[in-house]
Amino acid sequence: MSRRFDAVIFDFGGVITASPFEAFNRLEAERGLPRDFIRQVNAANPDSNAWAQFERAEIDAATFDARFKADAAALGHTLDGASVLAVLSGSIRPAMVTALDQLKVAGFRLACITNNVPSGHGAGMARSADSKDAYEQVFARFEQVIESSKAGVRKPDPRIYLMMCEKLGLEPAQCIYLDDLGINCKPAAQLGMAAIKVSSGEQALADLSVLLELPLG
Repeated sequence: MSRRFDAVIFDFGGVITASPFEAFNRLEAERGLPRDFIRQVNAANPDSNAWAQFERAEIDAATFDARFKADAAALGHTLDGASVLAVLSGSIRPAMVTALDQLKVAGFRLACITNNVPSGHGAGMARSADSKDAYEQVFARFEQVIESSKAGVRKPDPRIYLMMCEKLGLEPAQCIYLDDLGINCKPAAQLGMAAIKVSSGEQALADLSVLLELPLG
């Protein structure tokens, strides 16, 4: 019996790991900034702001630091980009890693599309060459990985999803896509993927289990 889906494509930060927004909120509280201010900065001029340029590797870390500070100042507060990068990491969700292994055993192909920056290391940052690194051990489970900082294109640009489909040799309708941002799920769904917006690890695995008719976690 043929099955509906052949591949499951994951975002990394906020899906495989805890959301970086939690760390952003802690930084905001420490600095006396409005909650979700960093998200507000990153949402302003979303294709041309400092964050977008850094995720496409169009600027270096020093330039990002200065331009993010300028973007923040334009919204009325002081915050440098280096401080934001310093907290850009997330703890790996063990249940998600277990699910990756279960999916692979069940015959599903695994892939990852991540918006990241070409500096530092951790969720949302450049990959490491160290095979013993915990993040790299997770990345090793994916057949294909597309990083925005290497591809020069970032979500939600539809091209990055089509790039992955081409790498996998699959049509969008054969894929499930998981992301913690609705703005990134929308183009995947419009292309024909089954999109799951992740609000927690438990919810993500529950929704994925239903789609695949396979207990996970």
